[in-house]
Amino acid sequence: MAKRTVLSSDDIRRAITRISHEILEQNRGIDNLLLLGIPTRGIHLANRIADVIKEHSGQDVAVGSLDVTLYRDDLSDQPIRAVGSTSIPTSGVSGKAVVLIDDVLFSGRTIRAALDALNDHGRPAAVRLAVLVDRGHRQLPIRADYVGKNLPTALSERISVRLQEVDGLEEVVIED
Repeated sequence: MAKRTVLSSDDIRRAITRISHEILEQNRGIDNLLLLGIPTRGIHLANRIADVIKEHSGQDVAVGSLDVTLYRDDLSDQPIRAVGSTSIPTSGVSGKAVVLIDDVLFSGRTIRAALDALNDHGRPAAVRLAVLVDRGHRQLPIRADYVGKNLPTALSERISVRLQEVDGLEEVVIED
């Protein structure tokens, strides 16, 4: 299987820094801001974004996780899945500017599931989407507000995001 590295550790760090600044700018600070990472790697990206925001603003931003397993539309195809945990800060989602964070945006189906899951936890003032990689091939009318890197791919290719916290190394690769 041929693979090529498209983002190095430094590229990932720069993308996260840029996304963090864009979130701060669009939200005009951290008031009512909530970052929700989608397991697995989205949680780690959310924490990194929160760290950059804190470094820049001097304030902590609320961070949580949103498991979408039971909201997926492909459960009948893969009924045996590990269900993760959702962790919403005690302030909740109602009235917040929520930024959903994931590693790769592909068909849009995971984000549709995340929107359904989020709806069960309250009514946010706004929902935005941040992804490290947007590879195209949308099946639903969903787009990211903050993108680390647009990587047009063939349907036969696979994007693998590897993060230190999960995989022990930092890179984004395309595999045939």
